[in-house]
Amino acid sequence: GLCLLVLRVFIGVHVFLVSCALPDSVLRRFIVRVMCSVLGLFVRQSDPQFRDVSVRVYIANHVTQFDHNVINLLTSCNTPALNGAPGFICWSRGFMELGVTGSRAELVDSLKVYSAHRGTPPLLLFPEEAATNGRAGLLRFSSWPFSILDVVQPVALQVQRPLITVSVADSSWITELLWTFFVPFTVYQVRWMPSVPRRAEELIEDFALRVQELLAMELGVVSTRLTAADKTEHMKRLRHTSLLPFAPASSQPLAARPRIPSSLTGVAPEDVQITAMAQRVKEVLPHVPLEVIRIDLAQTNCVDTTIANLLEGKVPFFPESKEAGTDLPAPSASQAAAASGVQGSIAVPSSKPATKQFAKSPVERHLSLQERKRALYDYARR
Repeated sequence: GLCLLVLRVFIGVHVFLVSCALPDSVLRRFIVRVMCSVLGLFVRQSDPQFRDVSVRVYIANHVTQFDHNVINLLTSCNTPALNGAPGFICWSRGFMELGVTGSRAELVDSLKVYSAHRGTPPLLLFPEEAATNGRAGLLRFSSWPFSILDVVQPVALQVQRPLITVSVADSSWITELLWTFFVPFTVYQVRWMPSVPRRAEELIEDFALRVQELLAMELGVVSTRLTAADKTEHMKRLRHTSLLPFAPASSQPLAARPRIPSSLTGVAPEDVQITAMAQRVKEVLPHVPLEVIRIDLAQTNCVDTTIANLLEGKVPFFPESKEAGTDLPAPSASQAAAASGVQGSIAVPSSKPATKQFAKSPVERHLSLQERKRALYDYARR
C-alpha cells in the first residue's frame, strides 16, 4: 500500500498536468480516464442511452469527495463550489467558481443565468450537501437545486473499494485521496436514469422528494428525512461525547486526581482510591451513606457511573436524614429514587415550598409531584 501510495502520488501529478493542459474534449476525457485507471480509479457506466444531451442539470447522490471528477470523466459538466474559499485549491479540485458568497437565492440566480447560455456544460449538483457511504440511505434533498430548471436527470452513483471503507465522516479530501492511492483499486459505478420533468403545479419540495425517492429505489437504499445539518450536529455530539470526562479515575491525569489525606498514607492504594472517589460522590450526594457509595464504587470504579446509579435508584439505600427512623424496612429501587428526589427538593430552593402533608385535591398533588421532579432534575444537573 505504501509503495502504491508513493508511486501514485507522482503519477497523479502528471494526471493533473495533463488534465490542465488539454482542452475539454472527448480525447482529453479518454486520456485522463486511462491514466486514472493506473491510479486505481475505475469508472463504469450503465445505461448511457438514457443520458439526455438537452438536460442542463444532473442530480446525483454524494458518496466521496471526488464524485464530480469521476462523472466529469464520462461527460462534460460543472459543479459549483458551495463550501470553501475560492482559489487555487478549489480550481484544482475541479469546482466551478461563481464568485457568489451571499445567500442561496443569489446562488440560484447565478446558476439560472449560467444555465441560460446553451454553450456551457450542464450542471452537476448534489442535493444531499454532505457525503455518506451510500449503503444505508439518502440524506434529504435540498430544494434549491430543483428550482433552477424544470427538468433534471438523476445519476445513481455507487462506489466499491476493498479493505478500506469508501467514505469516513469528518475525513478531509486529502485523507480520502491518500487512501484512494493506498488501496489497490476503487470502482465507481455510474448509472444514468431517465430525465424527470417537473409536474404542473408541483411544489419544488415535492419535486425534490420525488427525485429522491427515484434515486433511493435505484440504489436500493432508504430515503430518509435526515439533512446535512443533522449529520453535522451528530458529528458534533460524537466529538463532544468523546471529550467528556467519563473515564475511570485511574485514567485521569495527575493534576485531575483528588488529593489523598495524610491519614490514609498507610492504607492500600485501592482503598485509598475508593475512599477518595467516595468523598467526591459524597460532596455531590450528601444524603447517601458513605458505605453504600463505597460498595458501588468497588463495582463501577467510576464516580460518574456511581452518581448516575444513585440518582436513578439502581442502588437502594437509606437516606441520611434526621427524620429517618431505624425500624423502617429496606427500600426498593423506586423508593430509593423517590427518597433521593425528596432530598433533592429539600436541598434545592424553589419558588414554592413543598407541601409537608398529603394534599386532598388531585390537582395539588400533581403540582407537588411536578415541583419535586423539577427539584430533582435541577439537583442532578448541578
